[in-house]
Amino acid sequence: MKQEESRQAQMNNYRAFGRRPGNRNMTVEKPQNGKKTLKRLMGYFVSEKKMLFLLMLAVVVVVACSVYAPKLQSNAIDAIAGRQWDKLSPILIVMVIIYIIHSICTYMQSKLSAVLSQNIVSRMRKDLFLNIVNLPIRYLDANSHGDIMSRMTNDIENISTTVSQSMSSLFSGILTVIGTVVMMVALCPQLAALSCVTVILTIVATKLLSKAMRFFFKKRQVILGQLNGNVEEMVTGYRTVVAYNRQNAVVNDFDNVSDELTRVGIIAEILGGSMGPVMNVVNNVGFVIIAAFGGYFAINNIISIGVISAFIVYARQFGRPIDELAQIYGQIQTAVAGAERVFEVMDEPLEDKSGKKNMDDLKGIIRFKNVNFSYTKEKQVLYDFNLEVKAGQKVALVGSTGSGKTTVVNLLMRFYDVDSGEILIDDVNIKDIDCDSLRRNTAIVLQDTVLFADSIENNLRYSNSSATDEQMYMAARMSNCDSMIRKMPQGYDTQLMSEGENISQGQRQLLSIARAFLAQPKILILDEATSSVDTRTEKHIQDAMVKLMKDRTSLIIAHRLSTIQDADLIVVMDEGRIAETGSHANLLAKKGKYYQLYMTQFAGCAT
Repeated sequence: MKQEESRQAQMNNYRAFGRRPGNRNMTVEKPQNGKKTLKRLMGYFVSEKKMLFLLMLAVVVVVACSVYAPKLQSNAIDAIAGRQWDKLSPILIVMVIIYIIHSICTYMQSKLSAVLSQNIVSRMRKDLFLNIVNLPIRYLDANSHGDIMSRMTNDIENISTTVSQSMSSLFSGILTVIGTVVMMVALCPQLAALSCVTVILTIVATKLLSKAMRFFFKKRQVILGQLNGNVEEMVTGYRTVVAYNRQNAVVNDFDNVSDELTRVGIIAEILGGSMGPVMNVVNNVGFVIIAAFGGYFAINNIISIGVISAFIVYARQFGRPIDELAQIYGQIQTAVAGAERVFEVMDEPLEDKSGKKNMDDLKGIIRFKNVNFSYTKEKQVLYDFNLEVKAGQKVALVGSTGSGKTTVVNLLMRFYDVDSGEILIDDVNIKDIDCDSLRRNTAIVLQDTVLFADSIENNLRYSNSSATDEQMYMAARMSNCDSMIRKMPQGYDTQLMSEGENISQGQRQLLSIARAFLAQPKILILDEATSSVDTRTEKHIQDAMVKLMKDRTSLIIAHRLSTIQDADLIVVMDEGRIAETGSHANLLAKKGKYYQLYMTQFAGCAT
């Protein structure tokens, strides 16, 4: 429902979108409370204990094969060099077996990682969505819808990617480093110590390049956001751009931002592309060290040629996990930060549905008694509001924007709870009424009609899924849209686009009225239902609403005073208070607030 009071939205879009997890150039977002979030995240892993155990077992086998294979290669080379053919055959057989096991377990590792990640994020996604649909309207009004969507999509996706790619890699990397060090020391402690030079160079180079890359990739994302914003503004406001001949100005602004993005992007890509060559240089330095000192040790019969070969493999194997572990750390931080944002929504208090009383047989008597309400502490919206609506009565709420009209409806639907005072329906406090029962007996027709990307039939049945076909057709006829629907290509099976964009505003409004008819409500709320249509369409909608309001307690919010002249009671609101009440004729005779509003609309002046 459209809020009439201006309130500052709490924007929580603090994400800095970098490259996808798994890329060394990603922008790292750090969590605020990493330990607590990580512990909570681990709770989802506990439910997948069997899958997690199998994954870790596969990782251990893969690492063991990777670490032991170079030793077998060393033995094979020494056997060939010594022409010990009788020893060579068993070594080769074992090597083949090792490689087969390694391949099978690598496949299983990949498969288990994918299954584990999808199972975990599936549970998180379901838990998050379940919480979102049960949040109070207050939260959704106060927070950016884009931010909520970002938590459901981007943050969940980051967690999924990290679990599938990083968790097993982290465990594998640690085991590989430990296993490689043990094997290198066992083969030749002196050469193992000299290989540490490569490790030091790798760490230094990675740290320096990563720092520079993070800066430029983050800057690129910021500029890209600006560019996307410019494009979005131009597309959504294109009519205004054309109307004021601002095409050249728009193009110049776009070119400036695009040029800056190009400049920063070139630097970022150069730095990103330099990591590989730099690492190759460092690795080559390591190979030179191993070859030089290994050759010296071999000449002096300290080690064999096979050991030198194994060391070359181990040196490469040792450097790769260290580089990956630095990347994985950043990925895990980003995933934990995303999980933290997801848990923030999950921890939001759910809508209060403590009321237990069923009101399916209600008459529709509504009383507001001394109601005070504010959306924020800084600005009160309703002041000591008192109003009585009799069963079957048609009551109109009028007033300037910000007077509190829509707030009255928000409170009646329990989208918000009053600060003080009470709202009674049939002398029962709405806090004691079951929310589902209250809303089942209430229908709303809004100014901004909400239709879903589905068939017309399913959109009509949204208010009453158990309605018969005849009831649906009757509701459509009563709302003056049956003939309109039957003229469409597929009739009631016609597919609507999101928000009903493939039909006119008037048609959308008539469908909304038909949906309200089908709900068979005891209380009806019409929130400026005709404010966005032309006069001719308004007449059709007005006729449909007259039928809809018959024998129902109706609250009408309207700016067009022509639509509420036959209301049983007109309530004029001003700054959260009732300024005056009465019929159309009585209020005109008083020459008060209503008279001023009427004359402003129909005479073009206020007297």
